[in-house]
Amino acid sequence: MGSHEQYTLLCLENPLLDIQGKGDEAMLEQYGLKANDAILAEEKHMGLYEDLIQNHDAKLIAGGAAQNTARGAQYILPPSSVLYIGCVGDDHYASLLTEACKAAGLRTKYLRSPKNSPTGRCGVIITGQDRSMCTHLAAANDYELSHLKSAPIWSLVQSAKFYFVGGYHLTVCPEAVLTLGKEAAEKDKVFMLSLSAPFIPQFFKSQVDETSPYWDYVVGNETEVRTWAQVHEDVEEKEDVKVIARKLAELPKINGKRKRVVIVTQGTEETVIAVQGEEGVREFKVHAVAKEDIYDTNGAGDAFAGGFIAGIVEGKSLEESVDRGHWLASLSIKELGPS
Repeated sequence: MGSHEQYTLLCLENPLLDIQGKGDEAMLEQYGLKANDAILAEEKHMGLYEDLIQNHDAKLIAGGAAQNTARGAQYILPPSSVLYIGCVGDDHYASLLTEACKAAGLRTKYLRSPKNSPTGRCGVIITGQDRSMCTHLAAANDYELSHLKSAPIWSLVQSAKFYFVGGYHLTVCPEAVLTLGKEAAEKDKVFMLSLSAPFIPQFFKSQVDETSPYWDYVVGNETEVRTWAQVHEDVEEKEDVKVIARKLAELPKINGKRKRVVIVTQGTEETVIAVQGEEGVREFKVHAVAKEDIYDTNGAGDAFAGGFIAGIVEGKSLEESVDRGHWLASLSIKELGPS
């Protein structure tokens, strides 16, 4: 690795191979899945991945929420701006992931699973405009803090100015997330976290809460922030996303030089923004997309985060950054998967 190698934005999470195919209610019932949800796979789900490939004309896409976001940000930013790290297997699927990211201009520095686990997979059943995601983390679950702190990777951490972490990684190596948060606070860099899915604040509440003092930006959809509110007894409002966003904005924060910004997406409804120390919220309309042009909403939130953080990295205003997020999300939903 050359000493000159450096990236402005560093992203961390769980690299996955997305296996996406069209299904129906019977298929969802067969695997015990819901039409618009995201869960971690159990033993009963292990047949899903080959079922999608063999019987549902599945499309294979480089996935994992933060990897999607990283690709989206790199799509907008100058070449070689974004680095993505996570853990993969030593297999053909890892090669497919590497090549797909390379084609998108995204640089990767994967840890190869120390447990010889296969590359993680996410089975996506598309029913109409809904998608059900079932993730077998496999190698993605093997990420270790030692990789982040290794000299070659840590030098890239230190040279980066912005960190984006997907909340899914709180199920894997929360120590790595905290390490990036602390580095950002100490060096006055930007730390951004995505809540990722309702089960993250629901079942990994302590890990979410431990990282919250480091959030400069936190992004989630309406279901995720409502779930966060529901598991916090001191948050009286459980439904109104505007009130919840304000509560998130005013949580204790370590780096007082930056006001926390909370971003709540709501599908086709207005995106809500709450800024620490300010009254009320701001609301931004999404880019309209004709219903007949909507092909797949999978990854729309990841694309929004990619466009938004690209704007932040380039020093754009909050309004311009949200608009970039909406623009990239509107492109994403016209295609299969977050491509």
